Amino acid sequence: MSDVRIERDSLGEVQVPAAALYGAQTQRAVDNFHFSGIPMPGGFIGALGLIKAAAARANAELGLLDPILAANIADAALSIAEGYHEQQFPVDVFQTGSGTSTNMNANEVIATLASRQSGQTVHPNDHVNCSQSSNDVIPTAIHVSAELALANSLMPAMHRLADAIAAREETLADRIKTGRTHLMDAMPLSLAQELSGWRAQLMQAGQRIDACRTQLRQLAQGGTAVGTGINADPQFAPRFCFYLNESCGQAFRPAENFFAALASQDVAVALSGQLKALAVALLKIANDLRWMNSGPLAGLGEINLTPLQPGSSIMPGKVNPVIPEAVAMASAQVIGNDSAITVAGQAGNFQLNVMLPVIAYNLLQSINLLANSCTALADKCISDFVVNRANIEANLAKNPILVTALNREIGYCRAAEIAKRAYQEGRPILEVAVEMTDLPRQKLQALLDPKKLI
Repeated sequence: MSDVRIERDSLGEVQVPAAALYGAQTQRAVDNFHFSGIPMPGGFIGALGLIKAAAARANAELGLLDPILAANIADAALSIAEGYHEQQFPVDVFQTGSGTSTNMNANEVIATLASRQSGQTVHPNDHVNCSQSSNDVIPTAIHVSAELALANSLMPAMHRLADAIAAREETLADRIKTGRTHLMDAMPLSLAQELSGWRAQLMQAGQRIDACRTQLRQLAQGGTAVGTGINADPQFAPRFCFYLNESCGQAFRPAENFFAALASQDVAVALSGQLKALAVALLKIANDLRWMNSGPLAGLGEINLTPLQPGSSIMPGKVNPVIPEAVAMASAQVIGNDSAITVAGQAGNFQLNVMLPVIAYNLLQSINLLANSCTALADKCISDFVVNRANIEANLAKNPILVTALNREIGYCRAAEIAKRAYQEGRPILEVAVEMTDLPRQKLQALLDPKKLI
């Protein structure tokens, strides 16, 4: 039994691994929750560290904690925020719906670290959890971790992808290609114009996500158990936000209504919806790239993506569009995560939502997947794809839909006859139009010039 120690909580004694920094309540959660083997995300645990440090400083300022003890708690908590001791947070995502197990996990680890540093006994509830409840800590951690992930990861990645697309637009303005609607030939456009549509989708997605961040920066901290703020000083919430912002450089503030902040997860649901919209945009971009790269002989063959790895275990020489495929799967996962978050969001029974951990897990996973998808597309697809100019120009010359430019000169029905014949005979529209109309070749060339049609 030398590898365990005995810890006690309000329910009695528990055997805890001797080397563990956590205590009885964490161990009970480890024993009880065997669902996925997936612990809470590192970003969420880091947010808990920031929260506990800010709370300790606010409590010291308000005279609720000894300043030296509070400083030790804050130092221990910030070490967790910096990514240390992640192995000390083993509680499964699928746990008690309030996230109490994870909150107490943090309280116990911080108490142990602070006790060792100070030489005093630091209590996980009385000291580390002072002026707090799991019911406001966990919703706060959802908002803080999501906002930090957006600010530090997703938004920069989206800008990186948008900038990569913009750079290619500048070099592809003179590359005219066949447009497609319903996957069928349509009027021409430039590759730059096509890419500008992708960039606009990203910019609009970013604007919608940014709109959610105003409410995301409002925090439940200070509402404690049910939103009334029991056992917290009335000035705790604003002082907490002050110290939190000081440590992470953001603009968090107390929620306008603590009852809504504890009972609902509407902001997380709204943000997830906008992440889903971004996933749909990335899925469209990824699939466009796959179609444009298809071939090399039997597909569209408009571009060549950089070969990244062999594509087949049986077919030598085969190379597949692996990054767009991976992005498509990541997008599918984000869309599925949104469904889980939507279901979890409705679990706000009376004064508390009781599916908080799964909301946190899926929200942070979605942000991470989307950030990595944007970076992969920017660096391994957009920045270095090669345009197959010969294929594009050959297809454009034979595009029967170019005849649309003659509608005003010869009418829709006559133009349709020309398009049909050109397609049947596999000949350029210009040559057939010369034969089937009285218009001079020079005028037809001007009317059918793809550069003028875009």
